[in-house]
Formats: sequence, C-alpha cells, structure tokens
Amino acid sequence: MEFSKPYQTYVPLPFESGDRHKDYEAVLSLVPIHIVTNASQLPKEFLFPSAKTHLIIGFDSEGIQLCQYGTLCIMQLALSDAIYLVDVIQGGEKLMQACKPALESSFVTKVIHDCKRDSEALYFQFGIKLHNVVDTQIAYSLIEEQNGRRKSSDDPISFIRLLADPQYCGISYVEKNEVRALLKKDPKVWTYRPLSEMMIQTAVDDVRFLPYIHYKIMEKLNDQMLWKLAVRGALHCRCFCVGDKGYSDWPPIPTIPDSIKAKGNAPEEEILSVINVPCGKMGRIIGKKGVSIMSIKNSCNADILIGGDKGSPDKISGSYET
Repeated sequence: MEFSKPYQTYVPLPFESGDRHKDYEAVLSLVPIHIVTNASQLPKEFLFPSAKTHLIIGFDSEGIQLCQYGTLCIMQLALSDAIYLVDVIQGGEKLMQACKPALESSFVTKVIHDCKRDSEALYFQFGIKLHNVVDTQIAYSLIEEQNGRRKSSDDPISFIRLLADPQYCGISYVEKNEVRALLKKDPKVWTYRPLSEMMIQTAVDDVRFLPYIHYKIMEKLNDQMLWKLAVRGALHCRCFCVGDKGYSDWPPIPTIPDSIKAKGNAPEEEILSVINVPCGKMGRIIGKKGVSIMSIKNSCNADILIGGDKGSPDKISGSYET
C-alpha cells in the first residue's frame, strides 16, 4: 500500500456497501486516513453514540509494552468511510476522554483481534472500560468449534494467519513481521513524531480489514456461538483489569437469550480466571517442554493462555465451562 498526500487507503466492504462485481467477494472503497490530535477531527456519530446510528468499527491500539504499566501511543478506528489514527501522545488525556463514551458504548461495536492487552491499557491508563467487542481471535475458534474442528487454545490464531485465510480475506500481511523486528530493536518507535509512512501503514493495515472480517464472521456463526462470542469478548475485556472494586463497576455479562433457552440446549456457564505470575517465574509455571502447564490444563479441562501478543507475559488466563 503506497500513500499519496493526503493519506488514503482501500478498505474491503461487503456487497451491500457498494456496486457488486461478479469477479470479487468484496467491494474495495478508497477512503481517507486522518491523524487525529483533537476530538473535533472525529465523526460525531463516534463521539456521541446513539441507538439511531449503531456503528461497527475496526479497532486496535499500539504502544510501548501495551499493558497496565506501558504507554498507549496510537488508537486506530476503521469506519466504512475513513480510518482515524488517534494520536494519544499528542492528544493526551483530553482526547482519550472524548473517545471514552464510544469505547464503553453498546451502540458501537469494536471489532478487534485479541482485546486483552488493549483493554488493560485503556483501563489502567485512562479509566476506560472497553465494552461491546467482537474479538476475531475468539470468533475464529468458535467457528472452528462449530464446524467440529476445535483447535487447541495453546495456539490461538494470529492476525496474520487470520488475514491469510481465504474464508475471511485471503490477504498476505508479511509486512507485519518487518515492523515486529523493528520494534524489537527500538521499542519506542510508536512514540516518535511525526509518524513515518511505514508506521502509518502498519497502524492502518491492523484495522482496515476488520469490519469486513466482522461481516464474514457474523454470517458463519449460529445463535449459540454468537452468544458465546459476546460472553467471551466481555470476559477477555476485563480479565486483566481487576481494580479495587473487582469487576463490580463493569457492564454485566450477556445473559443467555430466550431463543437459545427455548431450544432446550442452553450452554453451560463460562468462567475465566487470571493468575498474576511474579517476574521471572513464568518458566516454573510452564515447566520443561511445557509439562507443568499441560498438566494443569488437562487436570481442569481448561483453555489456558499465557499473556498475549502485546505486553509482558506476566499473566495466565484460563477459561472453562461448568
């Protein structure tokens, strides 16, 4: 993707969003890229969520050691008609508080891949409780489970692999590996201003496909799996965000819909637990060749995840049904 001034990029939209072309599964729409340092640059329908204008946006964030003690630098928002790179370094607390209503709103669906660390950073750095997410990593595992191909949670699908899957986008994203190598050499890259074209491209590519992936996900999942997606998304948003009040000030977990109860096959309760691991002790938890962690996993029949792609691997989360 090469930029021209002003910055622009293509986003894939489902057929209903534009003129259908018989040779393609999506319509490509050229949209502007806005680097946002003031809330006035954001669309009103995002700043003031309403049931009248329900939004579905691609969402991600970038930073240094993205977690409770890191630094959130960029927040990306992909709408159907534009992509917004919210510059947290330049806009600061005032800009983030202007975004808070949308990030906590039930009227704005945030489509994200692996929400745990993003949510942790938002909660501890800005007091934002991320709500109403569709986590594409969770969705992928549920689609596999629904189709009888349940994969081990020890190897959750990466965003690169999800994009490459022809069922969703069939797009190669090898450039992401180049940026990861750059971040290993210089973890502060996201703090530098002005943003280089490479970093703008990376930030944009991390979100511009998400609304279309959401469309593909929603047409694949049945009602019960959609409920599980909502529950697990809510659990993953809060799992690293325990405050003085526990989770009492977070929105309630979605209840089982009557339509599922009526079918007489109501799913079991979902539970997610998190363990903080002292610095330098993760190796003892994992054990030689993973023996210890696999023993724990098998003894309680739980899906166990360590940390995440973003942030330090200082937490273990386990989910299971009762």
